[in-house]
Amino acid sequence: MNDKKTLTMNLDDAIRLRRSVRGYLPTEVPQVTLHEVFDLAQLAPSNCNVQPWVPHVVSGTALQRVRAALVDAIGKSQPHDPDWPADGKFEGVYRERQVDAAVQLYGAMGVDRRDLVGRQAAYVRNLAFFDAPHAVFVFMPHPFDTREATDIGMYAQTLMLALTARGIASCAQGALGLYPSIVREQLGLSAQHRLLFGVSFGYEDRTVKANIARVGRAPLHEAVRFHR
Repeated sequence: MNDKKTLTMNLDDAIRLRRSVRGYLPTEVPQVTLHEVFDLAQLAPSNCNVQPWVPHVVSGTALQRVRAALVDAIGKSQPHDPDWPADGKFEGVYRERQVDAAVQLYGAMGVDRRDLVGRQAAYVRNLAFFDAPHAVFVFMPHPFDTREATDIGMYAQTLMLALTARGIASCAQGALGLYPSIVREQLGLSAQHRLLFGVSFGYEDRTVKANIARVGRAPLHEAVRFHR
């Protein structure tokens, strides 16, 4: 199979169609396609060309092992130990956008705000990769910091657009960075590898209610300032 023949959209379409998908079919992405999209992601911009991203892709038994360890941590109410602060509070318009996203998502799933059991189940699915057959954990080596993290954000966007162009859904997840010690242990990595986030990906399961949710973006006049 020549996967390049499946490229049927231009860049504008890929940008508009990319969204966070929270339910996947068990079908794995062909290995040749995995190599293709990650090879493209290597072309992402990078300050001084240091390329600070260190992605670890899990599939098959490796994914099942990491998933089981993360879900077990939730079941035991193990405290989060992120490598980067993850408890910041949003205010003003940023808080409004956060709340709106939650309303759209939980509304699509039929989970009421007061339904603590339903919300906990949704959280567990988050750490279970939403049943995706693949996930990539994106690490940044010590002592890199905020400046290099911006490169990794561009790397992740490049990767997800390459996936979208091939009909492969994805979801960038800060939650996958909440238990870095567990992930490092499962992947045999040293503490020098600091975990930023993860991306679950695969083919979308359109029967999953969460995938009905849609969120908007601020209009151009609110987001961008042009100076002359």
